[in-house]
Amino acid sequence: MKDIARLLAEIVGQEYVSAEPEERYFYARDPGLMPPHTPDYVVIPETTDEVQKIVRLANREKIPVVPMGAGLSLTGLAIPLKGGMVVDMKRMSRIIRVNEMARYALVEGGTSQGALKAYLERHHPRLRHSIPDAPPTATLAANASIHGQGRLTQQYGFNSDLVSGLEVVTGAGEICRIGSCALSPDWFSKGAPFPDLSGLFLGWFGATGIITKLAVKLYPRKKLRDVEIFVTDRGDLVPEIVYEITHTEMAEDILAFTQPKPMMFKDNHHVSFYLTGDTDEELEFKRKIIWHALDPYIKSKDGGFMGIPSMMKPVLLESPQRSASGLADVKKGGGFEYSGPIVMLERYPACMKKLQELGARYDLAYSGMVRVIDGGHSVMFAFAFAFNRADPDMMERTRKALKEVSDFVLKIGGLYWKPTVVEQRLAIQHMDPNTWKLMEMIKHNLDPNGIMNPGNWEVG
Repeated sequence: MKDIARLLAEIVGQEYVSAEPEERYFYARDPGLMPPHTPDYVVIPETTDEVQKIVRLANREKIPVVPMGAGLSLTGLAIPLKGGMVVDMKRMSRIIRVNEMARYALVEGGTSQGALKAYLERHHPRLRHSIPDAPPTATLAANASIHGQGRLTQQYGFNSDLVSGLEVVTGAGEICRIGSCALSPDWFSKGAPFPDLSGLFLGWFGATGIITKLAVKLYPRKKLRDVEIFVTDRGDLVPEIVYEITHTEMAEDILAFTQPKPMMFKDNHHVSFYLTGDTDEELEFKRKIIWHALDPYIKSKDGGFMGIPSMMKPVLLESPQRSASGLADVKKGGGFEYSGPIVMLERYPACMKKLQELGARYDLAYSGMVRVIDGGHSVMFAFAFAFNRADPDMMERTRKALKEVSDFVLKIGGLYWKPTVVEQRLAIQHMDPNTWKLMEMIKHNLDPNGIMNPGNWEVG
């Protein structure tokens, strides 16, 4: 181990390598339920060249490599399941440039969502990017690599769809550029009109390579933003209500949620939608269009708009929305985890019923939330459970509930989002066998020695 640590220190400097037990302890776990696995080394590179040298060293010595952003995925995707080295990308955090006219930002692979948000607000106040409801330390590269969601998901799709270029170090140790940047100094397209090779790395959880740079699309930042909440006590109507809102093409973001506490939320379903505009007139026009679309539900007395208290509105308008993680404090134990399958909007009632059933069976505090993706072509339904980390029995009940969710998702034709290793294996067992053969071929060619985040997208 000392020899490997010395070789790593020659690449990145002594202070950016550690094999000390206290540091390995922290890199062995994430905030979710996945059991910890301790790495042998932690290394923090500063340049693409250093990342390449680390990967080549790992290939020579057959050492597993686990790239890590902020380690916030909850489902163990950055836990070193087979030891080896965790490559912490936090030193690679430069915002290289912003092209205001072409609306993209080029950043290094460890750049955080909060850093880009602050940079744009300071230097390009007319632009914004799609920010997930994760802590600001979450990185853009990690979010894209798990097909993350953000505050523009409803309009434009997963945040991986908003990538316009990649630089990666493959598992074989080669530096490769994906998209227009492969033959142009500009990073405006990740594929078209050429083959889109970004799928060789996005969605693979670091199992094919390490993202060292990426470009993300930027969008107009409107001067005004507001939120409305439509409430119904009929869960079966939520798909129709959301469909009508998406059909107006007036809402920037649409969420629906249900939870038993506080009591004002019990037995109700809340559909919140966000409006943006540069003038009060524009905002009011969009509001009236959506109000008109929902008027039939008001007349039938199946729903109505909820008055939002003035103290509540700033919380709802936060981006990222910190209240999204508030469920972790419900049991005063600082723990929550959710399975967020990607399903069709029409599956909302079935998901809601399953969530309530699991909450009752396992005596768990729960919350269900839907985020609309790409104009309603799909949604993410979050089966979220809170638990006390000091209560092993409660944690085990949560694991059992989430296992039932995993089985349920396949039955209703859903897809796993941020799948755990167990869910990855379930997906492999049920997917078209030729699809899996193609994935195996890609993995073998990009990572011939099997060093990249082993345990992920593997059989056995």
